[in-house]
Amino acid sequence: MALSSWVLSPALQLCAAGPACSWEMLHVAGAGVCGCCGALRPRYKRLVDNIFPEDPEDGLVKTNMEKLTFYALSAPEKLDRIGAYLSERLIRDVSRHRYGYVCIAMEALDQLLMACHCQSINLFVESFLKMVAKLLESEKPNLQILGTNSFVKFANIEEDTPSYHRSYDFFVSRFSEMCHSSHDDLEIRTKIRMSGIKGLQGVVRKTVNDELQANIWDPQHMDKIVPSLLFNLQHVEEAESRSPSPLQATEKEKESPTELAERCLRELLGRAAYGNIKNAITPVLIHLDNHSLWEPKIFATRCFRIIMYSIQPQHSHLVIQQLLGHLDANSKSAATVRAGIVEVLSEAAVIAASGSVGPTVLEVFNTLLRQLRLSIDYALTGSYNCITGVSTKIIKEHEERMFQEAVIKTIGSFASTLPTYQQSEVMAFIMNKVPLPSSQQSIEAGKAGENRNRLTQIMLLKSLLQVSVGFQCSNMLTALPSAFLDRLLSAALMEDAEIRLFVLEILISFIDRHDNRQKFSTISTISDISVLKLKVEKCSRQDTVFMKKHSQQLFRHIYLICKEESNIQAHYEALYSMLVLISIELANEEVVVDLIRLVLAVQEIAQINEDNLTAYNRCALFALGAAYLNLISQLITVPTFCQHIHEVIQMRQKEAPYLLPEDVFVERPRLSKSLDRLGPEVFFWQSKISEVLGGSGYNADRLSTPYVPQLTDEDRLSKRKSIGETISLQVEVESRNSPEREQRAPAEEITYETLKKAIDSVAVEEQERERRRQVVEKFQKAPFEEIAAHCGARATLLQSKLNQIFEITIRPPPSPSGTITAAYGQPQNHSIPVYEMKFPDLCVY
Repeated sequence: MALSSWVLSPALQLCAAGPACSWEMLHVAGAGVCGCCGALRPRYKRLVDNIFPEDPEDGLVKTNMEKLTFYALSAPEKLDRIGAYLSERLIRDVSRHRYGYVCIAMEALDQLLMACHCQSINLFVESFLKMVAKLLESEKPNLQILGTNSFVKFANIEEDTPSYHRSYDFFVSRFSEMCHSSHDDLEIRTKIRMSGIKGLQGVVRKTVNDELQANIWDPQHMDKIVPSLLFNLQHVEEAESRSPSPLQATEKEKESPTELAERCLRELLGRAAYGNIKNAITPVLIHLDNHSLWEPKIFATRCFRIIMYSIQPQHSHLVIQQLLGHLDANSKSAATVRAGIVEVLSEAAVIAASGSVGPTVLEVFNTLLRQLRLSIDYALTGSYNCITGVSTKIIKEHEERMFQEAVIKTIGSFASTLPTYQQSEVMAFIMNKVPLPSSQQSIEAGKAGENRNRLTQIMLLKSLLQVSVGFQCSNMLTALPSAFLDRLLSAALMEDAEIRLFVLEILISFIDRHDNRQKFSTISTISDISVLKLKVEKCSRQDTVFMKKHSQQLFRHIYLICKEESNIQAHYEALYSMLVLISIELANEEVVVDLIRLVLAVQEIAQINEDNLTAYNRCALFALGAAYLNLISQLITVPTFCQHIHEVIQMRQKEAPYLLPEDVFVERPRLSKSLDRLGPEVFFWQSKISEVLGGSGYNADRLSTPYVPQLTDEDRLSKRKSIGETISLQVEVESRNSPEREQRAPAEEITYETLKKAIDSVAVEEQERERRRQVVEKFQKAPFEEIAAHCGARATLLQSKLNQIFEITIRPPPSPSGTITAAYGQPQNHSIPVYEMKFPDLCVY
């Protein structure tokens, strides 16, 4: 009885105080009651207390929970007090390790959140987040998971009222920490990491679309969220292989941190706006740097595939620009790191093809070409500091070559995503970077400079080849503008055989618009070309204009390349493809005639051998001519022409098989050293071809004229030693240039007078060449009126000379006396007017 009076005394004292006693005083007094006087406590507290059973294993008392929910909906102003009281109980239960009641409290909070959407819910949410934070701070994994699950449920609720002061910094940090859990137990570690990923996903969903919430795209948040997701993407748990059946393995894989992190990352990037892409991608680049993940490149490629497929397509170019900037920032990193970045860039470019590569296309290629040039310098100097030559890192040449190949591949990948007009701009841009003797770019002197120039030329031409392979344009005038073609062909006169081969391959890729190249990749004298199934179309008007403008330039370079002693089988195969493709894609009657003349001139090179070519080069040129004439004879289908070509090929098969491609272009070619004693029956005769084709309507006069290329300024600027000698021999059209020459003129005795005449003749040739150049330049640059006046004056002079000649030729023969005495005794010369003269019938037209 004494105990009861002691317990009730505060309440009795309050009752005795009368009506002046405030409710707050009663509330304070009730707080000191241990539960024996529950009727005096606030209703919300009694309703909260009633949801907890005596035994926590019984779970939440559902009927009492319904009453609490109804009360909260009826009196929303009490919601914040309910939340505060639940928070108080949960914190007390956590400290007393009464985890059953903790679970019940969180379940009650979840139900209240789902049911209540009133304007006063913000204060209740503050209490809720305080309770979740308390659970996340616990060292117990079960409490951490419990708090995360409640937060995820809260994140999926769309609140009716905005919050201006709510902060999620703690949750971002804590969930990120959980994503990196290193718990000893694998199963518990997996659960904690998955809870962390779900928590981050909840934070993103709660804040990403609410401008009044904390900006989740700030670097301080992205630098925690993105690396946490990448960490789980990177670490695939080995326990996944323990599943007893494929079905269970599939279910477990869906529940793995790796799959969950990927879904979360995709959702995050899919919500990124234009201004947030950079903040989302920068942590990815930093993570790959810090963990050295560029070198294997597998994980880096996977990450950026996820990124490129997740972001909005119109933002693709922002990712590519960041990768390019990161490549520049790593200019002095190891070649394997740079190669990894470049290959990831290549993958991203292919995916970005459906979106936009961005407005700064040339800037992209400029960056790649700059890195290519730096890599060449690194490989040559052996140092990342090309000025001082001091470097603490060892540069491996094969790694730099691997990086260069990766850059070239990436250039091709980028170009394949561009429209045709931009591809043309890119190719012109690359070609202008190639250092050439005929260009305005400075050519470095010395052995080191020559090596750098050569490597730069090869790498840039390989890059150009990568772009041209995917280039499709039906108009050759657009595909090969004059400035571009001039620079490209000037590279064909370089001494380096590899450079010449690249030029030929580039030209072939432009001309081959119907994929015919692979059908005759090997040189042969096939008897029936119908089995090749070539796609031949009539030459368009644009192509005809292109050939009228550039055919002689193309033929001249083909002719000069054939004279190179350093040619190998690949060069002759490319030359054959070049000739055939021109015949298929760009040929009309005039072009066909010029091609036949060109091939006969190539035969003349091998026959005369003024350049002292090897036996292989001579046999290869003979075989090249036979293969091409065999094919072109079947294309133009003139029976007599086909018969002549077929007879020569048969004769070669019997007497000189080493002049045919089947014996020359093999692994072990069969050659002959007695090429100067060949009989006339194994050669293709220009007179015979002119006769048979002239009878079929072709220009016989043009066919009978030997092909002679002209000297240009390009040859004088070229570094090739034999150019001057070659052209000086070519400008003279003599009978010895004809393939019908049976034997060569006897050698002339060399004396002082002979040398003097030779020197004088060289000076005369130089003057004649200069005069021709001035005439050509005058007709190219002078106004039309001046040219017309000049031609008119020449025509008048010519007409006057002709009149004099006619006057002389139509006079009658003189009389025996020398004169005829006319009337009046005056001597007079008689001439019959032209209109009175009588000509034989055959002379009248």
